Amino acid sequence: MARIAIPSNSNLKIMVDQTGKDTMVRLTGRVDVDSSPDLRDRLRTLLSETTLPEAIIVDLGGVSYIETSGIATLIEALRVARHHQINFRLQGLTGAALRLFEVTGVLALFEANDSEHKVS
Repeated sequence: MARIAIPSNSNLKIMVDQTGKDTMVRLTGRVDVDSSPDLRDRLRTLLSETTLPEAIIVDLGGVSYIETSGIATLIEALRVARHHQINFRLQGLTGAALRLFEVTGVLALFEANDSEHKVS
């Protein structure tokens, strides 16, 4: 397993773990208009590597706050992942963040992406 900490000037910490053919992206902090570009850049990099992962799992368990710019970033990554036939899913979505995904109707997009592994 390879672990990479991504430096950021925002209130978001991004850790990337490679385990076999899967990639886990662990987020800690706030996903907002200031930090979304860092997350977008990291996800774009993962989705444009020569050897693509079979799955990208974004762990939101450490996210204290997420706004629509963060959701838009995740939807953009989901679309690119689908294009490359990569399984893209979320985990650790709870509390206010989960409610935002539900209220906006976005949660269904991620659940439909992988019917065996729903958002947890």
